[in-house]
Amino acid sequence: MDNDLVTIDPEILGGTPVFAGTRVPIAVLFENLAGGLTLDEILESWPSINREQAIEALRQAELLVEHRKAA
Repeated sequence: MDNDLVTIDPEILGGTPVFAGTRVPIAVLFENLAGGLTLDEILESWPSINREQAIEALRQAELLVEHRKAA
């Protein structure tokens, strides 16, 4: 899988889903939010993630949750 938001490649972190163009796992965003960090704090700690990527990841996660609730 490879798109504008997420890359899954066995050559990058063993296939862990990462933000496209980075080696930062998508899970970093959710783990840090769950840990109480703000989006600004996360972006400051992980400068290779841009705000648009983070917001889009959250939006897609929301859509997935809503889709599963409707099923």
